[in-house]
Amino acid sequence: MPAKFRITVLAAVTMTICVALAWRPPTAIRADSSDDAQIRAVLDMQTAAWNRGDIDAFMTSYWKSEQTVLDRYHRSYPDRKTMGTVSFSDLEIHLTCADAAYVVGKFHLIRESDQPSGVFSLDFRKFPEGWRIVLDHTTAFPAAAVVPAASH
Repeated sequence: MPAKFRITVLAAVTMTICVALAWRPPTAIRADSSDDAQIRAVLDMQTAAWNRGDIDAFMTSYWKSEQTVLDRYHRSYPDRKTMGTVSFSDLEIHLTCADAAYVVGKFHLIRESDQPSGVFSLDFRKFPEGWRIVLDHTTAFPAAAVVPAASH
């Protein structure tokens, strides 16, 4: 084999290996429409349950939620006034494998006394009964500071 041909083949093989090593599939793939719709349905159910004041129904979206968590929700939100009205926005749903997904988004709560909002990430798992939240990270944005008017 001529040296020039060997160098060309070696260069082509090296280039192919470099491209193969540089290409990495994304860590999370976009949820297919069925999974996406099922997960959105869970979040829609949560919103509807919260907005009608039904904490027990709201908590059914969580897999094996502990009684202490449910009790804490009932203590923290004893009535519709303290619950307010919730909405979610900027939702991104990512399937990590056939039975796991994560969702990131923003929440907005409107109450008479305040309007907290923030961000959340939810880990979902697919069980025989459907998609359920197994881990919830929610962080509220700091309340806007009230700056007193300058006195003259």
